Amino acid sequence: MPRRPDPDLEGKILDAAQKLWRKGGEKALTMRAVAKAAGTNTPSVYRRFRDRDDILRALLQRIRLEVAAVLESVFSPEEGCERYLDYALSHAHEYELFFQKEYELFHSARSRRTGVKTVGRPGKDAMKRKLAAKFGASPEDYEQMQAALWMVAHGAAMLMIAKTIPPEKLVEGRAVFTRTVATLLREASRS
Repeated sequence: MPRRPDPDLEGKILDAAQKLWRKGGEKALTMRAVAKAAGTNTPSVYRRFRDRDDILRALLQRIRLEVAAVLESVFSPEEGCERYLDYALSHAHEYELFFQKEYELFHSARSRRTGVKTVGRPGKDAMKRKLAAKFGASPEDYEQMQAALWMVAHGAAMLMIAKTIPPEKLVEGRAVFTRTVATLLREASRS
């Protein structure tokens, strides 16, 4: 009797890849290591993912959805910024995909040549909806404010992850971040 393909194998592969990435970043993620961690063989991984970049794209999209779920669950843009920073700090290797790989995987000339489709950014859309709920108008009216908040949150995350803000100064750095977000939102309410 022929073996049946495992319908959950793609999820198992991505789970294994995410665990490997979380432990060791890019160096830990090889097709062979993913196959072993997923309990399968390398050809099975290649049947589902063309190459390592395909796995990274799927991981990046999965992480985008995790961040979006966090942002959907908050009550305010302020809380959204705080939870975004929490996610980045508690998932530093996963967050690395955002700042190191997104352009290369989705927007570069090389990715366009290979036919990669750009995917949406559900976290960005969630934050624009939170801003619209707080201030009124349409989510599309908050493109620039969302970008400003993201730049502040991303900058804070990178400074903290890289330990440019040393661990003993994290509380102070976090307070500066919170005040900066409050100031941006206060200015937004005036305009």
